[in-house]
Amino acid sequence: MTKTFSAAHLRQAVSRIIQAAGSSAEESRTVADNLVLANLSGHDSHGVGMVPRYVDAVLEKGLTPNAAARVVLDAATLLSLDGQRGYGQIVGEQAMVLAMARAKELGSCVMALANAHHLGRIGHFAEMAVAQGLVSIHFVNVLSRPVVAPWGGGDGRYGTNPFCAGIPLAGREPFVLDFATSRVAQGKMRVAHNEGRRVDAGYLIDERGQPTTDPGVVVVPQANGFFGALMPFGEHKGFGMAVACELLGGALTGSGTWHRPADTARAVVNGMLTILVDPARLGTRASFEQEALAFVDWLKQSPAGGEAPGVRLAGEPERQARREREQAGIAIDDQTWIEIEASAAKVGATVGAV
Repeated sequence: MTKTFSAAHLRQAVSRIIQAAGSSAEESRTVADNLVLANLSGHDSHGVGMVPRYVDAVLEKGLTPNAAARVVLDAATLLSLDGQRGYGQIVGEQAMVLAMARAKELGSCVMALANAHHLGRIGHFAEMAVAQGLVSIHFVNVLSRPVVAPWGGGDGRYGTNPFCAGIPLAGREPFVLDFATSRVAQGKMRVAHNEGRRVDAGYLIDERGQPTTDPGVVVVPQANGFFGALMPFGEHKGFGMAVACELLGGALTGSGTWHRPADTARAVVNGMLTILVDPARLGTRASFEQEALAFVDWLKQSPAGGEAPGVRLAGEPERQARREREQAGIAIDDQTWIEIEASAAKVGATVGAV
């Protein structure tokens, strides 16, 4: 069963919980807005269902309310920042604001952000960049219980390690590509488990390394205390991209990589390497705008194939979901809402009447 909430109700409920867990009113609103935007965008895996984990991480002191991004290195087009285990929605935006200003000033910026708590939907940061006419590329790693098996392996060895790219299109909505390098996001398995659904074959292996369609194998410990794992998308290709995200988002930024046994900590720590380019300063703006639109139009002219409604570009499904969910509301399964209410109780907050 599910309940349907307005975006406004969820923002208020989440903001109250985050503030009760120790954040300022402003920080609480920003985190809540970001999580609800993920739900509105159709990415429930990165939405309000993360609140229980955030509360647990604060209580375990793996997430630090009201922390700010600290500049470690400022060398013209190179920036290195430490998120100091602050909310990723906060320190990620702070890092992007600095990096975007530098890219507008100098034409480009390479920004390394280490030790941010869960950054959430990485597409949000690409959307910040394209709104200023900047191209952005993001490599992100995940320090938490390893939930993805390497191609050819039989247990979890790394995180869902997302990759993202944002490209502005003159006079059009931007191209925003944002995906986990696992075949599906871990949060989507949490949602499926809470809803009591099986998932498609090929997504998961169980704790014995065997294929399964039960999302619970990566959500709750199995009979032997171990977990299963997600599979990489695209076999060896997705695995290679995941390794690149770990090496660039984790090792190069100074945030660290995962190479130890799993633990039960609830914190989710991200490192992110971001590359920003201003096409206007690169000297190719006119041809870039012309060729980008010509290619997009060429793609759109392809006739619909099979049962598909036609060609859609990355970013279009999210924008459509926002329009629909703003009107119809956001559905939250009963188990997830019970978990949110329980997290509120842990910090003495209330979620308000449904």
